[in-house]
Amino acid sequence: MSARAELLEDAGAAAAADEFFRSQPFMAAEGVTHSLRISADVDLVAPLIVREIPGGEGLDASSPYGFPGLGYPGVPDRATRPLEPASVDWSPTGLVSAFIRHRVGSRPPLAGTTVRNRVFLADPELPRKSRPSDRQQIRRNLRSGYEVRAVGGPDVSDADLAGFHLAYTQTMRRAAAAERYFYDAAYFRGVLGFADSWLLLAVEPGGTVAAGSLLARSDGLLHYYLSGTADQQLRDSPMKNIVGSICDLGEQYGLPVNLGGGLSPGDALEEFKRGFANRDEEWHTSELVCDLGAYERLAGGRDPGGFFPAYRAP
Repeated sequence: MSARAELLEDAGAAAAADEFFRSQPFMAAEGVTHSLRISADVDLVAPLIVREIPGGEGLDASSPYGFPGLGYPGVPDRATRPLEPASVDWSPTGLVSAFIRHRVGSRPPLAGTTVRNRVFLADPELPRKSRPSDRQQIRRNLRSGYEVRAVGGPDVSDADLAGFHLAYTQTMRRAAAAERYFYDAAYFRGVLGFADSWLLLAVEPGGTVAAGSLLARSDGLLHYYLSGTADQQLRDSPMKNIVGSICDLGEQYGLPVNLGGGLSPGDALEEFKRGFANRDEEWHTSELVCDLGAYERLAGGRDPGGFFPAYRAP
């Protein structure tokens, strides 16, 4: 073993005050409990949520949602050779497994990653892209009296937050999303405490929130993080107006916008995002087995169908 991993009870060791996915507001809302530190030629640190394995079978861990990554604290990503997980002594962590979500826009610092999805970006350095049908719908909504407001995260009012939360929740119900994605209003209030976050709202002439999206800056990108459209306004596609405004902000700040990916390759969500994206790239994760014996015993030979860890597969 040429590297050693340890689990730090200080979740702040992975914090970066000016990066959304490692900021204190985000990590507190996500319930980050620990920091993972891998000591090699240079240290790598990541925020983790450590959990008990059902049945009292030990502990495992996962990155918080989004793109928090495993990086070099206090310095930009380094052009070093990716570290082989097999060269790391994981035993000091006491974990059976760990699931790491890597960042977008930089090479993962670990070798042997999984391409989990393809994400789509609107890059102001490239010619802007939009479909004629999307532009027509945006103009139609504007003529109907829709407007888009961008409010700084810490300044979002309770009424605006309630309108967004309702639209988001209705979207998750339509998508039959897992319970994990039904965030309460307190979660959104928490993450909007990050200074460089915004809530973009498409508002009808009467003042009703028709759609909304949370936008935040992290790691050299603006991230279209969580969004939703109210049931009654779905036919108007007001989210197209919001994404157009987000692309405007990307140009204003000179930052690419990470629109994220679809739920599955080629689905309607991916197709929607392709309409505004002018480039795309792979997004990677790491599935780390820290205690092979315990992992195999818990998995019991089941086929997880790509789910990690296998012993938590539905």
